[in-house]
Parts: sequence; structure tokens; C-alpha cells
Amino acid sequence: TADTHTPGVRIRPVTGVILAGGRATRYGGVNKAFVDVGGCRMLDRIYPVFKDLFNEIILVTNQPEAYLAWDLHIVTDLFPIRSSLAGVHAGLFHASTEHIFATACDAPFIEKAIVTEILSRIDDTCHTVMPEVAGMLQPLFAVYAKKCLPTIETALKNGRLQMFSLCRRDRTKTVSEKVLRRHDPDLSVFFNVNSPEDKALADEKAKLREMSKGMK
Repeated sequence: TADTHTPGVRIRPVTGVILAGGRATRYGGVNKAFVDVGGCRMLDRIYPVFKDLFNEIILVTNQPEAYLAWDLHIVTDLFPIRSSLAGVHAGLFHASTEHIFATACDAPFIEKAIVTEILSRIDDTCHTVMPEVAGMLQPLFAVYAKKCLPTIETALKNGRLQMFSLCRRDRTKTVSEKVLRRHDPDLSVFFNVNSPEDKALADEKAKLREMSKGMK
């Protein structure tokens, strides 16, 4: 069920995976991990939250030299296919834990409380744990188990690159929109910067969020 878990249960070891291998075609090929949003690079927004939550952090990229200054386990795709599915595969393959939590590098408004909420749903019966917003699963802010590897490898070999190929309802635990909004009322956590227009919106959103925090 979507909204049942035991409060206070110790969350098992999970590896944090940041996907930074996209082409960024709508952003002119710029490395979006280093795009500034509200005075802070997007990777600088994600990394502290991951550092707080995960002992192991993997960054999947096809430009490993760009991240050498970071305290990260840097890996590249094992399949020569530019897709989020290949990135999740690489993160799972290299993770030392049974589960990973994966997010894209262009989501600047990560919320630790929401990540923790998702992690708390992990159990041995499911392959994935995903938020569900407006009836749509969110595979780029989700937990994956090593049990997913054979399915992902088959999909990649057959050219099926859609993340939703992993989202079988009987193997996916969901976190409802109602629960997500308790931690992030406007669900900014799912806002991705895919274009310069998105960046302008993100800058404005970052400013409003800072003002809101200052008023509390």
C-alpha cells in the first residue's frame, strides 16, 4: 500500500546515485550539473542532501573528468546508450548496497524529508519505490533494487529505453501525492531544469523559497 510504513524503523543502507549523463540538447549541450540556480549550482544543491543520507554516493556521467574535485564514486554507462535507464543500470551495477536512490542532476529543489519518506518504504518484496504525482510515477526520483538489473539489461539490449518499463505495479511501492505534499506543498522537488526558460523559472522559485524560509 502507498502510505503505510513503520515510523522510526531504521532505514537500511542505500547508495545515492546522481544521474549526470544526459545530452542537455534543450540546454545547448551545457553540463546542467554546474548550472547556477538561485546562486548555487544544481549539483551543489543535491550533494549536501546525499552526503547527509548516504555513505556511498555514485555519480553516473560520460564526462568523468569534470567531477574529479568531488568526493564521489564516478562511473560511466556500461551500455553505450544515452538514456536515464542506462544511468540507473550503471548506478545499480556499481553500488555496494542492495538498493539505490536515483535522481537526475537537473532537479535543484531536492528535499531530504521526501527522500527519507521514500527510503522508509523499502522492503524485500518490491523492486522499486516511486513517488506518484497526478497518477504518474516518478522514476527519476526513486529507489531501485539490485533485483531490477536483469530486467534493465534485457530492456537496454532490446532498445527499450523507457523508464516505465520497470514500473510494474505488483513490484512497485508508491508514495502518494498527499504524503509528498506534507513535506513539499508545491512539489518543487519534481521540477527539472531542461531549458534556459526552466532555469529562469527555477531562479524565481529559488528566490521565493528563500524569502519563505526567511519569514518563518
